[in-house]
Amino acid sequence: MFAEERKEKIIEMLNRRGKIVVKELSQEFDVTEDCIRKDLKNLEKQGMLKRTYGGAVFNREPALKNNILNRKNINLEAKKRIAEKAFEMIQPRETVFLDISSTNIFIAEQIAKGDKKLTVITNMIDVIVAFSNCEHVEVIGIGGIFHKELDGFIGSTAIESITKYKVNKAFIGSCGVNMFDKSITTFDVEDGNTKKAIMNAGKKVYLVMENRKFYLDGIYKFADLYDIDAIIVDKKPDEKICNALKEISVDII
Repeated sequence: MFAEERKEKIIEMLNRRGKIVVKELSQEFDVTEDCIRKDLKNLEKQGMLKRTYGGAVFNREPALKNNILNRKNINLEAKKRIAEKAFEMIQPRETVFLDISSTNIFIAEQIAKGDKKLTVITNMIDVIVAFSNCEHVEVIGIGGIFHKELDGFIGSTAIESITKYKVNKAFIGSCGVNMFDKSITTFDVEDGNTKKAIMNAGKKVYLVMENRKFYLDGIYKFADLYDIDAIIVDKKPDEKICNALKEISVDII
């Protein structure tokens, strides 16, 4: 087996397992451990993995914590593409929930520009503002503890209010998704608990996020991938990610 072919196999194994061990790879490929270490070093230089003591793990980064209104101005085109896809999923006269998410601001703006008669429930101030001059959308605001950095309401009071609603579709933002442990993460515990309540209120749950977030992690896990119906992204992710999502019946849109 040529070195490049072996490296491709190593990445495939890493994608399946989440981590790899030098000694095991040496035995599987029938080469020396030094040879495997050299392969891992080259793959690390390419940004494909991160070496650890005795092996390697997938190269993931912590998501950067940032004020949500600052995040609104990052990756604008990607978020607009997601918003357009999300808008197509919504049928006239449905009730939808838009949670605290910079992408959901763009979805709100897309809804406001359209002509579908809808009811929108939200706990985010900027989403409410997007409908200030919109006659075809009824807006229900969720109260609670106002979180300035998140530009919305979270916590027990908000959660209690959310539990009284049932919506056709819930659109949820996230800081990152980990395909290995199937976790969906955010930064703030109360934000995560509020998102979970919103998910429970939705007949269908859509995660809205940029493709890059498949390689990022927040600090608080609020849900598993098994809890959602689909992920709406700006562009199709890696084929291995698509296959892994298909195995757990999560659609990619």
